[in-house]
Amino acid sequence: MIKEIKIIQHNGKQFIPDLTKTEVPYPFRGRPEISNEKVDQKALQNCCPMAAISVNPVSINLAKCNFCGECAFRFPEKVKFTNDHRLATNKIKNLLVKEGENHKIELDQSAIEKKIKTVFGRSLKLRQVSAGGDNSCEFELNACGNANFDMGRYGIEFVASPRHADGVVVTGPVSENMAEALRITWDAVPAPKLFILCGVDAISGGIFADSAALNRSLLKNVKVDLYIPGNPPHPLTIINGLLNLIK
Repeated sequence: MIKEIKIIQHNGKQFIPDLTKTEVPYPFRGRPEISNEKVDQKALQNCCPMAAISVNPVSINLAKCNFCGECAFRFPEKVKFTNDHRLATNKIKNLLVKEGENHKIELDQSAIEKKIKTVFGRSLKLRQVSAGGDNSCEFELNACGNANFDMGRYGIEFVASPRHADGVVVTGPVSENMAEALRITWDAVPAPKLFILCGVDAISGGIFADSAALNRSLLKNVKVDLYIPGNPPHPLTIINGLLNLIK
């Protein structure tokens, strides 16, 4: 017991009391801000490996951005990444960050069906599908349930069977080999149900976009309830996005 007390005294309490109010310290890269500073727009656009930057006006599409920070390194007077981890939204257009419009990214509460909050507000069970993912998003989803974040305190948990789930969380760009498995899983979840895309690969295909190895046809026919950008998203981004959706 004395040994455990000494460890707590040395490390401090790692449990986060309120996940809705805590902040992520530097060097975490969260929501970007784009100033009105004049720069070489073509060079800025070309420095992005994900083709996430558009010009006239300058904007960053977080549906494609992998948060590598190259644009901020090259043009610090134009782009900076804040530590704002609240990036999840239910409208993909909200993931487009434009110069001079440095507002927070939020969910459109008017677009959320009332039954989502009434049915899932106290208990939400999710089935995660890695559709060709690289395990980075999967690691962060797993971290959501550890002692630091303890997502289960809000009634949000992952389950093994889609029959026991209220929705599906998709990670990865949806490879051809996983497309049918994802469709079967989605069909097996009883209605009403949620469809959530976690990570840049799931949202847009990421670096694999336009690859012949992908089959994203299901995403054209399913209403996405939540987009969680990041490569991978921080656990607080995931948890706060889910809480804003259901509570």
